[in-house]
Amino acid sequence: MRQVRFPDGVMVPALGQGSWRMGERGDRRAEAAALRLGLDLGMTLVDTAEMYGEGGAEEVVGQAIAGRREEVFLVSKVYPHNASAKKLPVALAASLKRLRVERIDLYLLHWRGGVPLAETVQAMEKARVGGQIARWGVSNLDVADLRELGPALADCATDQVLWNLEARGVEFDLLPFCAAQGMPVMAYSPIGQGGSLLRDRALRAVAARHGVAPAQVALAFVLGREGVIAIPKAANPEHVRANAAARDLVLTEQDRAELDAAFPTPRRKQPLEMI
Repeated sequence: MRQVRFPDGVMVPALGQGSWRMGERGDRRAEAAALRLGLDLGMTLVDTAEMYGEGGAEEVVGQAIAGRREEVFLVSKVYPHNASAKKLPVALAASLKRLRVERIDLYLLHWRGGVPLAETVQAMEKARVGGQIARWGVSNLDVADLRELGPALADCATDQVLWNLEARGVEFDLLPFCAAQGMPVMAYSPIGQGGSLLRDRALRAVAARHGVAPAQVALAFVLGREGVIAIPKAANPEHVRANAAARDLVLTEQDRAELDAAFPTPRRKQPLEMI
């Protein structure tokens, strides 16, 4: 599997697994089993957040990685209102308990809130020095926000943002900016929400030409860009295997031209999209 390098030299698979909406009303045992299957297939980066199911997703992930911690690159995220000097250590301790681990490999600010970025960075650095996290990063921050980090930008491991064929605004400036910093981007919802995108005529035509599902083409589009980690969520074995198979799908110039025609690249700065 293609690997992506973080600024500190650590390598992770370009295709990981998300856990949004796990631990809510679904079968937790089945969700954990799906995540374990993903680990078996080499998708060893697992992303979660304290927000997902109000901790429920972290509990599912903890169940999934039990006995396999050394295989996993574990990512979680803190609520903006918990990202202060006083609250972040408490939120982090709760996440560690739900995940049943002693350290999170990458801890992200989920989105920007009222806590000053400098205060959040200081709290993140304290947790890193203390050994509760190995590195920190951000999510849903635009170029101006990243610039505001100042010298601390060099220590920011990633920016996790919405990016798929329907949401391409980040291609105008955010992706190039992160690439210039040597900082990978994590793409959440890389195949959209399973609605209009997967019904698009151009996407389906490309999929038919390759004999694959439209979702696999959408995922291959994201995986085809250097320095990007995709974290699709799959809660059943069929979808997990389909995601894993997308790693082997190489889109042609014709494929990309048709997709660009159907989903044009941005020609100007756009507000950062998020869900």
